[in-house]
Formats: sequence, C-alpha cells, structure tokens
Amino acid sequence: METVVEEYVKYLSAVRGLSRNTVTSYRRDLLQYAGYIRREELDWKELSTTQVRGFLGDLSREGLSRASINRTISSIRGFYRYCIRFEHSQNDPFQLVHGSGASRSLPEVLSEREMERLLELPDDTYAGMRDRAILELLYSTGCRVDEVHSMDLQDVIRGKKAVRVRGKGGKERYVFLGAPAREALSLYIGQRKNHVRTDSPDAIRALFLNLKGTRLTQRGIALLIAKYLRQSGISKRVSPHTFRHSFATHLIDHGADIRMVQEMLGHSSVSTTQIYTHVGLERLKRVYREAHPHGKR
Repeated sequence: METVVEEYVKYLSAVRGLSRNTVTSYRRDLLQYAGYIRREELDWKELSTTQVRGFLGDLSREGLSRASINRTISSIRGFYRYCIRFEHSQNDPFQLVHGSGASRSLPEVLSEREMERLLELPDDTYAGMRDRAILELLYSTGCRVDEVHSMDLQDVIRGKKAVRVRGKGGKERYVFLGAPAREALSLYIGQRKNHVRTDSPDAIRALFLNLKGTRLTQRGIALLIAKYLRQSGISKRVSPHTFRHSFATHLIDHGADIRMVQEMLGHSSVSTTQIYTHVGLERLKRVYREAHPHGKR
C-alpha cells in the first residue's frame, strides 16, 4: 500500500497541483492508515466499512479532534477514488463512512489597535524594514505565510499597488496593498538589492530574503512574527494565521461584502469565509455583555 500512496502523492503534486503542505498532510494521513492496516494484518484492498471504523476509533482514542479525523477520512477517501480510477483496487471501504459534524471554534483576531501596536515595532535597520514590509503585507492582503514565502520580486505589480499570489492548488489571484504596506514594501525593496546573494537564482527571484541573502523560509517568517508578538505584550494566543483572520474580520466589520472577502482570501467556497461574520457577531455580544448595565444578567 505504501508504494501506491507514494504514487498517489506524486499525482497530487504533479497533476492536481496541490501545495507542498497539502500533499504532506495527505501523505501523513495515508501512511498512518497504512500503519494501522499493517499492524492489524488486514488487506487494504478488501476492507469492510466495519474494519475501517476500527481505525477511526483508534484515532479518537488517541485524542484527535473531530476536525482532524474528518480531514483524515477525506484524505483516505480521495486515495481510494484514485485507486479505483487507476485500477489499483475495486473496493472503497470509506464510501459509506461519514465524518462527524466538527464544532468549529472561532479564530482569534487582533483588534485594530493591537494590530497598529504590532506594526509599529520593527526598527529602521534593514532587517526591521524587511519585517515591517512582511507584517504590513500580511495584514494588508490576508495572504497565508506560505504565499508570502513563495512571492517573487516580479509578483509586485503596478507601482507596488498589487501583488500576484500563487495560492492553494496553483490558483493565482491578485491582492491589493494599502498605503502603509506600499510604503513599507518600497523602502524594503530599495535596500534589498544590497543584500541578495547574486550566485543564487532563487534568491535573485525571491521577494523576501533572510540575512544570508537567500529566500526567507516559512519558519523564518513565523519566528519573526513570534518575536514581535513577544515585544508587543499581547496576551492572546496568536499565530501567523491570525493576520489573515484579522484582515478578514476587520474588512467585514467595516462593511465589506462577504463575496469580495472570499475572493481576496482565495477561498473556493463562501462557506469557509462565513466564519468571519460569526467572529464579528461574537465580538458584538461580548461588548454588549461588558458595557450594558443589564448585559451581565
């Protein structure tokens, strides 16, 4: 089974054009499933629905959330569809297996004041100019960290007012830069040419560089965000993705149409974007409870 799994993940990358992170998640889920089949001495081509429910029971006992179990089911179901299509198997034991309704927690967001405090922290050194450009870009566009990591210098369009983004599944979209982001990006790009490693073609292409002059990694972006969060004193549980959540929530708070926010985020379905309307509603409820004389009753 492991051989077919490796063939499948190559197909996801080369033919379906899924991102590296998505393909890695699929591979991890499928190899976990293959490990269960090997331990239980089962034939993956002849499994029954009852037998695969044993695997899902194991995942539940390991403490996986309903969302993680549902994602695993989706990964394996896609694998069996591939196997049937390319005649590796004629049996899909997951055909009648349905995920449970996962309770979706609302994402943490920064207030507009907290965001402004965070964006003011980088200094005027080269590294500080780069960091401010990254933070402003994340907040101004709602891009994912992996999208920012993969940006090239040539993706900055028309006087730095827009940026071309390569999102999930190889989909391209354009995101727009507010004045603070344009200014920060312009200052950084003006200094970037003095720090790039000219013997590296990828570094020459890359928009954001580390201090060695090569492309800044996703982990590098996450670490610089963590540094400024520590400096800010913000006590919320914040991740790099919080910039994306805050971008979408602030847009909707100021009256943006949810379909437009969907386009800017690159969501394939508006149902994914709708969670941000709930975030705004929950914040209104919290303000009411804290501010109204009868709100605590």
